[in-house]
Amino acid sequence: MNPFPDYSAAYVVLRTTAGAEGFGLIFTVGRGTEIEVAAVRSLAGMVVGASVEELIADPGALARRMIGDSQIRWLGPEKGVVHMAAGGLVNAVWDLAARRAGKPLWQLLAGMTPEALVAQIDFRYLRDALTEHEAVALLRGGVSGREERTRLLLEEGYPAYTTTPGWLGYDDDKLARLCKEAVDDGYELIKLKVGGDLADDVRRMGIARQAVGPKIRIAVDANQIWGVGEAIAWMRELRVFDPYWIEEPTSPDDILGHAAVRQGVAPVLVATGEHVHNAVMFKQLLQAGALDVVQIDACRVGGVNENLAILLLAAKFGVPVCPHAGGVGLCELVQHLAMFDFVAVSGSTDNRAIEYVDHLHEHFVDPVRVSAGRYLAPTAPGMSAEMVAGSVAAYRFPDGPEWAAATAA
Repeated sequence: MNPFPDYSAAYVVLRTTAGAEGFGLIFTVGRGTEIEVAAVRSLAGMVVGASVEELIADPGALARRMIGDSQIRWLGPEKGVVHMAAGGLVNAVWDLAARRAGKPLWQLLAGMTPEALVAQIDFRYLRDALTEHEAVALLRGGVSGREERTRLLLEEGYPAYTTTPGWLGYDDDKLARLCKEAVDDGYELIKLKVGGDLADDVRRMGIARQAVGPKIRIAVDANQIWGVGEAIAWMRELRVFDPYWIEEPTSPDDILGHAAVRQGVAPVLVATGEHVHNAVMFKQLLQAGALDVVQIDACRVGGVNENLAILLLAAKFGVPVCPHAGGVGLCELVQHLAMFDFVAVSGSTDNRAIEYVDHLHEHFVDPVRVSAGRYLAPTAPGMSAEMVAGSVAAYRFPDGPEWAAATAA
């Protein structure tokens, strides 16, 4: 899907007159990031000059104002570059709010009342699947035991799964070695990319299964490369290796296609979400019985507020959430949403794990910490989105010295 990624991000900094800052970003894989930057600048007028107190008291009002703007909506609505830019700004406001409260974002959200959380969500297109009343009831059901779950989270962390062993292009020895290392590091679920060549996938799955044994789950990820019939046929060839889920087996917009794949590959689960562009799409996937695992992305939809809606939709339909991560800052940001879900919504980590890829974390002031196959809960205030100043200066496009050196070479 992305054979030559140049991991990049549009980096958002909200600076207040009092000196406090909030940080957000929109992850990309390279060329086109300048379009995302332009979208952020187009939306910035809705934030610049606004009252800090009003913004952090009600980020949902900002989200509705940006996403509902009649001229901006013509470019979506609620999808694509502009929607992701709105999410970057909304996330920066939440980061600022959590910093002002002196809490990590997951804990700030988990401490809000059910009514306050529900007020942050735009239910306009969701009420046929989830009403405000139902959302409040779900959250009230999660109030009991919050303190104990918070304690467990801080002591034990949240389950992780790793994609590190599974990139296409690794030779067989490296694949086997990385699979064994993942098990030794405490991971109970690993993920392999598939879809390049069926014979290669059969060989690679055999090597991975032999390396990890029968008890470790192996998920596979096709990154949208197949049509519906091809996805079903391909997965039937891989079924002998007991794959746990097939991720993005076809176009992320094809709801009925996902439903057909799910029926055709069962008992293998179907997972999707990293390229699903809004809560309405998640609603329809759930209504159609088209997926077994919801994969949210902190930088794909319209920010924290829309992800709150998706988490509640998943809870209503009884589908576990396993967030997509990796890339620039995705692990750092999405951990907060999964941990909030555990403490205040689902109350469970059963069949749930956050994706982890072990690169680029050195560029963040509060990087993720993973130990024994578990994310350790962040305790620093904010959404963990602030990047190291030296990294921003070095890799800033196009004038950073890392770019200048690459251009010269």
